[in-house]
Amino acid sequence: MQKDKLKNNCSIQVPKNMGPKFEAITKLTDDVCHAHLNDEYAQLSREVTAALSRKRPSPIASGSAKCWACGIVYALGFVNFLFDKNTEPYLNATQLCDAFHVSKSVGGTKSKQIKNSLDMYQMAPKWCLPSMVDQNPMAWMIMVDGFIVDARRASKELQVIAFEKGLIPYVPE
Repeated sequence: MQKDKLKNNCSIQVPKNMGPKFEAITKLTDDVCHAHLNDEYAQLSREVTAALSRKRPSPIASGSAKCWACGIVYALGFVNFLFDKNTEPYLNATQLCDAFHVSKSVGGTKSKQIKNSLDMYQMAPKWCLPSMVDQNPMAWMIMVDGFIVDARRASKELQVIAFEKGLIPYVPE
């Protein structure tokens, strides 16, 4: 399995009753991501929105779509260092919130709710941009016989097993 065939455990399926809210939020995230970020942020935003839609009860069921949309991209930006001037793409938090016409405090508050709800943290492999996977050591750490090892240095056989279990994003060359 090569990098261009990353294993994606995320689903875009949402409960029928959450469909309209999902569409409203993803329309906003798609627009901002395509205007200011990239397709990877747009796709991950859809996956986060779907994950939130499936929560019981869903936190996005109430509240403004633009506030949730901003919080979703803000949370992904936190995970992927969007606010670091040394990364590409780069936006600061104020610019991101302005793009959604939301205050920075609202964007930050919604982001915190989302990060807590989906266990998001910096470099979280599940929410890492595909273009950053190779640089993300967290995406490659697995436990073997009680020891944490970098799967890229393991045998091909072990890499295949780790990939099939969803522990690593792809089997390296």
